[in-house]
Amino acid sequence: MNLNKEYWEERYAVNNLGWDIGAASTPLKEYIDQLEDKNLKILIPGAGNGYEAIYLHKSGFTNVYVLDLARQPLEKIKAEIPEIGDNQLINGDFFDLDLKDFDLILEQTFFCALNPKLRANYVQKMLQLLKQGGKLAGLFFDFPLTPSGPPFGGSAEEYKALFDPFLKIKVLERANNSIPPRKGKELFFIFEK
Repeated sequence: MNLNKEYWEERYAVNNLGWDIGAASTPLKEYIDQLEDKNLKILIPGAGNGYEAIYLHKSGFTNVYVLDLARQPLEKIKAEIPEIGDNQLINGDFFDLDLKDFDLILEQTFFCALNPKLRANYVQKMLQLLKQGGKLAGLFFDFPLTPSGPPFGGSAEEYKALFDPFLKIKVLERANNSIPPRKGKELFFIFEK
């Protein structure tokens, strides 16, 4: 399976969006709600329809960048947040992103949508994107890694082995506030550079 731009744009074109829950996820909303510095430079890779970006904006965060390989979700975000800068809506490949010094990168279904062979590359790219003391936070799926996907699964042990050599694991635990269809299948995490 080639998880390229055409693949993702076709999924949007036919509304095959099984990952889309129609709103910002509860664990990420609650995490965002406790953030005090509204000037944080935030990236949401693989943002999809950008519910977390929209929630951030409505909460007073304006230095938010969203990236997606498909153009359709970025158009939807622009319609919801007309004042967002065009430079903050990035239609491209995560691994080609040349911005840096993010205070926070929010992870919501992006990691699990990548070919698992790219996971080590994902970690290295996060190291490039985050500033010293910056955080990668969000949700990982907690079900056995499967050859069929997306989504591709994983476990806390796999994530620790992958990230611990490079980022400080502050939190990696079962999300206690997942939406019902994902209850018991999500891990909330905060990793720090």
